[in-house]
Amino acid sequence: MAVLDKLRDFWDFFPFVRATKQHEPLMVPYVPPAPPAALLLESAELYELHPLTLSHLDELWQLDKRCFVNGEAYSRATLQYLLGEPNGLSYRIVLSSGAMVGFIITMLETDGTGHITTIGVAPEHRRQGLAYRLLQKAENAYLQRNVRLMRLEVRTANTGAQQLYACAGYAVMQRLARYYANGGDGLLMIKSLI
Repeated sequence: MAVLDKLRDFWDFFPFVRATKQHEPLMVPYVPPAPPAALLLESAELYELHPLTLSHLDELWQLDKRCFVNGEAYSRATLQYLLGEPNGLSYRIVLSSGAMVGFIITMLETDGTGHITTIGVAPEHRRQGLAYRLLQKAENAYLQRNVRLMRLEVRTANTGAQQLYACAGYAVMQRLARYYANGGDGLLMIKSLI
């Protein structure tokens, strides 16, 4: 209980994570995934991790449309803006052929928080530990920049992503009513890097 009290004191410093009254629990059901280390070992020979830059915009846009359906994908202009953000860090996972099969786009917010804006893996390459690998790369890069807190938003309906984030150490802090353009609710998830 003392640990929870210390965490609550820590979160009070960040206005966007202050608790609001909720009528339903914010618990994310935990289903243990396969051990991430084993997944990374299996996929290490097939996949390579590289920086993602504006030169990859068209390939990223096509992959984003495959990863996110039903109006959830970003527009090409939005992706271009995100990749051009000077405080952003973005990475891609490629096959030995050079084809991109996964990506993460992040940015450093003005409050000093690392924000995972989007992460996607091609449907046929999921369940290989690639999203976890991308998360680790971004977190390590921010930790080297002395960033202590990461945040992300995820759809309440996306339980698979919620399980991944929970396994990676993210905790649900707040429900975001009608957060997405289609009116869907989201969850704010936070991870301390220290």
